[in-house]
Amino acid sequence: MWGSRGGRDKNTVVCIACGDSVPRADAREYDKEGNRWERHDKAFEYLCKPCFKDISHQPRTELEALICEIEADGLSQAEFLRRYVDRMEEEYGPIEES
Repeated sequence: MWGSRGGRDKNTVVCIACGDSVPRADAREYDKEGNRWERHDKAFEYLCKPCFKDISHQPRTELEALICEIEADGLSQAEFLRRYVDRMEEEYGPIEES
């Protein structure tokens, strides 16, 4: 009745991790808000399957808000990471060195 889903999307997308162009059918949707099921008014980014496999799939609750809170114009990467680590240690305790 509805036909096969196999040939419906021949577009290519760019993986946000490695920059490779891949067929949309061979990519995974990435939603920085962590809620890919709420689809209204969203523009998804994509990861190729190898990059998708390599990312952490742990919950990202409030991560975007935290990043925006500690981020500032002209902040160096080292300072951003220091602030991020400080906030994580405040929340979860000291980070163990390996």
